[in-house]
Amino acid sequence: MLLTIVAGALLLRQADPNAPGSLLPPCAFEWLTGLYCPGCGATRALHALAHGDPARALAMNPLLVLSLPAIALMLARVAGWLPASWQPLTWRLSDARPWAVVIIAYAITRNLPWAPFSWLAPGGIH
Repeated sequence: MLLTIVAGALLLRQADPNAPGSLLPPCAFEWLTGLYCPGCGATRALHALAHGDPARALAMNPLLVLSLPAIALMLARVAGWLPASWQPLTWRLSDARPWAVVIIAYAITRNLPWAPFSWLAPGGIH
């Protein structure tokens, strides 16, 4: 798991998803529907983080960026890297129901054409 994370970070340091003809593919959902999915901008957000630009990362996909600490905790739990005292917190974080509500609400609101919801679209404030 750690090797995959390091390899992904190295790829994001080298490949620019913002460049035309990038090695990293664009969102197929947006291409097919014209709508932003909850993951739209995630690659660009991770690319920005790999280059030390948290403001740009937040502009690309704020939900992903703000969720990264929780995701890291859940991955650490799965890998067995957390002390037992952290188990109750990580079990709560692993409950899919609240995540489903947040992700669905995010998918809907980031496609609304007026502020402040339009700020959730990849690229931030338009």
